[in-house]
Amino acid sequence: MSNDQLMDKIVSLCKRRGFIYPSSEIYGGLAGFWNYGHYGAILKENIKCLWKQRFIFDREDMLVTDTTIISNPKVLQASGHVTNFGNELFKTEIGTGEETATSHLRAETAQGIFVDFKNIVDSHHPKLPFGVGQIGKAFRNEISPRDFIFRQREFEQMEVEYFIKESDWEKYFEMWRETMNKFASEIGIRVYEFEVPAEERAHYSKRTIDFQFDYPFGRSELWGLAYRTDFDLKNHQLDYLDEETGDRIVPHVIEPSLGVDRTVLAVLANTYTEDELGGEKRVYLKLNKNIAPVRAAVFPLLKNKPELVKKAREVYESLKLSANSYQLEYDDNGNIGKRYRRQDEIGTPFCITIDFDTLTDDSVTVRDRDTGEQKRVKIADLKENL
Repeated sequence: MSNDQLMDKIVSLCKRRGFIYPSSEIYGGLAGFWNYGHYGAILKENIKCLWKQRFIFDREDMLVTDTTIISNPKVLQASGHVTNFGNELFKTEIGTGEETATSHLRAETAQGIFVDFKNIVDSHHPKLPFGVGQIGKAFRNEISPRDFIFRQREFEQMEVEYFIKESDWEKYFEMWRETMNKFASEIGIRVYEFEVPAEERAHYSKRTIDFQFDYPFGRSELWGLAYRTDFDLKNHQLDYLDEETGDRIVPHVIEPSLGVDRTVLAVLANTYTEDELGGEKRVYLKLNKNIAPVRAAVFPLLKNKPELVKKAREVYESLKLSANSYQLEYDDNGNIGKRYRRQDEIGTPFCITIDFDTLTDDSVTVRDRDTGEQKRVKIADLKENL
């Protein structure tokens, strides 16, 4: 299929299965704005949770924060955003009457971390190197939003600001480079590194690598890794007391920045699959089970047999109690073939069917999404097979 056809099919599946909808569609929509439906919201949340685990909670040198979308107008003036972004910033008014002040919606989450730097250091006394991460919304008034959720006016970022001594920047740049590549592998996508030339880098960057992905419309930026030097802390007139030497220094910053929405798009584009199974064409999302919105769906073979429904409910409720980190779904809508096709399009790795044999031997049929193969598994062994 052509690349245009692939994008159209992804958009269609996302709307049909409740992943992503146009914002305010009943009023004609609004360019550059998209809403996440049930499965899309869970997929996005799973990606964010995995990012938090790998970039923050698995480490001992990281803190987490959650800062505001609107700040004192001086913040984006000091950071250079008002000068360098200009018309791309969304203006907003704060207050009413004579006390009205003009500010902007943030164009990145990073500045909230920088302006809180003193508070963070005073509260936690971290030693260099250390980082602060957050996930949050950002806004850019794009002239021509396009390509589904690739270029939006409202989007979400997963960013780390990692504070270091200047002499160590290359070492920690490579460390985060490796972390980002591992994360790409873990969510099942292939990225390509592009060294951004000086004339194309952001105003704050001394070195930037774009992690690019082959979207249906071509290869383009997915994530960025930037060496921001001491640009931000110096502009905000902030420094750091090295308690070991007694010296006051301005730390330098390495910034791994990942767009949530572009990551979702990359995952969808990478996993959208068409094949033939049992003599019928089918569509499925070949999602890694660690980010799939539904890990397993539980079915009664027939929904008009009370004994099967009762047993299916027991299995479902039992699995839910042990499913601390993934989502399960109970599905009895339509015949078994339609349920399989629906769960394939959602990207559900496993379907569990309770049949009449289950009532006598406490085993169920587990179907693998990718191969369509089925095997009998004891109910007691289900958890370890998911």
